Amino acid sequence: MNHRRIPKRRAAITGASVAALVVAGTTFQTANASEDTSASVPRTLSAAAAGKLASTLGEDLGADAAGTYYDAETRNLVVNVLDADAADAAEAAGARARVVENSLADLRSARATLGKEAAVPGTSWAVDPRANKVVVTADRTVSQAEYAELGEVVDGLGGTAELKRTKGEFKPFAAGGDAITGGGGRCSLGFNVVKGGEPYFITAGHCTESISTWSDESGQAIGENEDSSFPDDDYGLVKYAAGVDHPSEVNLYDGSSQPITQAGEATVGQRVTRSGSTTQVHDGTVTGLDATVNYGNGDVVNGLVQTDVCAEPGDSGGSLFAGSTALGLTSGGSGDCTSGGETFFQPVTEALSAYGAEIG
Repeated sequence: MNHRRIPKRRAAITGASVAALVVAGTTFQTANASEDTSASVPRTLSAAAAGKLASTLGEDLGADAAGTYYDAETRNLVVNVLDADAADAAEAAGARARVVENSLADLRSARATLGKEAAVPGTSWAVDPRANKVVVTADRTVSQAEYAELGEVVDGLGGTAELKRTKGEFKPFAAGGDAITGGGGRCSLGFNVVKGGEPYFITAGHCTESISTWSDESGQAIGENEDSSFPDDDYGLVKYAAGVDHPSEVNLYDGSSQPITQAGEATVGQRVTRSGSTTQVHDGTVTGLDATVNYGNGDVVNGLVQTDVCAEPGDSGGSLFAGSTALGLTSGGSGDCTSGGETFFQPVTEALSAYGAEIG
């Protein structure tokens, strides 16, 4: 969506207890998966079309499906399956099939165990369909003793999980798209939405938990909170003040904007773009879905989109999108836009559903 054009002053976040992104750069292995079994030529698809095919195949294959991802180089949808019959069905629908070892039920069970036995601040875990595993990441604040305990839990999960370190520190960021300020802190506007015929915008919940009245960087009041959800989720709803422009677009910080016409679900392997008030526009790839991040202090957020896009404090709440489709709100991460990093996003569709709102 978009937000009201605001001066591009890169003020530092002060005061607000939310500052950050989540997870640092990592690479994923492809262990536990056989070579592609496709005998027919898979269809060439856009990321959006691949997402629709993935949804259809997920329903058709049921328990025989074990995750999907988009291969941006070949523009194919890759479907993990458990046996040759399911592979044949996936290929007949135009996908590329891989026979893998771990079912979605296995991976969900591993996630449930991690939620009970690995509640360590500074950690995240997400299903990586390319690895066919749950990838657990520990940041630099996790002690050696805690890391060893995590290793025992992961080892106990057999081949369904793997553990790795990141040099960064997981934390929520405050900022996004155009800058929005209040209460001594700064976040970024995510997307403009409509609810009951009235204009609102959505941003990160860790921002709206700390700030209730919002202004643009010139100090003009633009809105007040109507609702906020954090932790567990990370989204908030702000009602625009009268007379504030609210076009459905994202600031690209080059004098132009990207119109936003719809909301959608992210797909692993999809190329995406993020806009935020601190670091402006950066792009990258979706690396995981349904990620859980433990920011510490009891702030655990579930169901996030994991990416290798960089971000920094002040980018929180900002827009993740692909073309004209809204995908996510910047939650947190690790690293920065100099050395690189990993960032997590609250799915937009969940926030819209919770508030009965729509892009516009």
